[in-house]
Amino acid sequence: MQKITTSDIEDFNDAERDYLAEISTEMLQQLTGEERDNFINKIAQIIPASTNEQIWEHNHFVIGQAIAKLIGQYGSMPPKFVIARETGLSRQTVAKHLTGYKTHPQYLAEVEQFKFMSPKILAGVCKLACNGDVKAARLYFEMVGALNKQQPGTVITEQNNYIQINNTILSQENLKQLSKEQLNQIEGIISGIGAK
Repeated sequence: MQKITTSDIEDFNDAERDYLAEISTEMLQQLTGEERDNFINKIAQIIPASTNEQIWEHNHFVIGQAIAKLIGQYGSMPPKFVIARETGLSRQTVAKHLTGYKTHPQYLAEVEQFKFMSPKILAGVCKLACNGDVKAARLYFEMVGALNKQQPGTVITEQNNYIQINNTILSQENLKQLSKEQLNQIEGIISGIGAK
């Protein structure tokens, strides 16, 4: 069959459904690349939501592992086709996962798990600081916002460009609101000053 639908299995009893799930799982574990994608597309309508979540988690895990391994080996971000070869997933699956993972509910849940652990980590840093670890103390104070002063030698990366003449400020935002004629007048004035 090209696609298996819920109507195709509606007459299955529990044992037959379990057997289908078992065989499908075995096939998913054995297939790679586009064959795996084609099989998932074939059974997509009968896959339970929990299985879809497991497939996504598996893809996320193996892609992350592959990227870490390949960066360690080659010292640069690997191309998608290399990640696909390393993971056994298709290039399309890798590309789709890398493009859409940030908005996937499973990823958002994973991020929440890390946030959940932050008080425990903060408590560990605090414990180290209380035991005399100066670096941990500094990190702790930074994390809780007790150190807000700017460090010497800190480079400020924010840049605000504008020209101020007496109390008049000419900024990029102001220039965007001017007409072409007004911009030409300003340019003429500045060109005239530079010529003198």
